[in-house]
Amino acid sequence: MAEPGRATDFVFVLMEGGDDLKLAARDYRHFGFALASRAAVDVIAARGAAAGCLVWPPRDEPFPVGYYCGLRDPNGNCVEFSYGQPLGPGAEAFDLLAR
Repeated sequence: MAEPGRATDFVFVLMEGGDDLKLAARDYRHFGFALASRAAVDVIAARGAAAGCLVWPPRDEPFPVGYYCGLRDPNGNCVEFSYGQPLGPGAEAFDLLAR
């Protein structure tokens, strides 16, 4: 099912169907995806605002949170897009700082 050499990659399978998720206002569970730059977060946020699904406008938070925004998908899931967290693109720089 995977491309050659990627059989151990972690995969999310998000499919429409079933009941939509109805999260309470203070329920912060979400999917998170690291992006390569602050500009990439801004692009996602602008697209989400245009589509009416932006729930967390771009903001900076202290380490380890970084710069992020959040959108709500059609089934009610919150999805975070971030830059500057010690995971995903750029995480190697955080490993060097920790040493």
